[in-house]
Amino acid sequence: MARILLALLSGLVFGVGLVVSQMIVPEKVLGFLDLYGAWDPSLAFVMGGAILVSAPAFALARRMGRPLAAPRFEIPTRRDIDARLLSGAAIFGLGWGLVGLCPGPALAAIALSATPALVFVAAMILGMLLFRLTLERSAATPSPASRREADA
Repeated sequence: MARILLALLSGLVFGVGLVVSQMIVPEKVLGFLDLYGAWDPSLAFVMGGAILVSAPAFALARRMGRPLAAPRFEIPTRRDIDARLLSGAAIFGLGWGLVGLCPGPALAAIALSATPALVFVAAMILGMLLFRLTLERSAATPSPASRREADA
């Protein structure tokens, strides 16, 4: 139960941070992304602040044996860049640049009954369902070349 409450508290702090920093306001985000128009650099300070907090936290996590409220750390270890990573990053960037929302701020904006966020989250859920129905199955199926290697 303590882990659930800690996760809830962490999510609330994150959500409040998104609201205070105005990351849930699509116009603010689009202004930050508009480098050649009416550029609004204020979100660079938000990102800089996030780096100042997270960099020491990651360094501390590497020194700790295990987290306080979980059996182990879940820190990514993969370093390879593949087509799925690049295409996912491109889709994320296009969506962020067109709409001014990404998943975290969109979920926080729903709490404030923001209609664009509701549409965004519905489209996001539909995209995840389509992935599960199509691409996830093909990604799990071994390619003919890998089948030949396994048989050798």
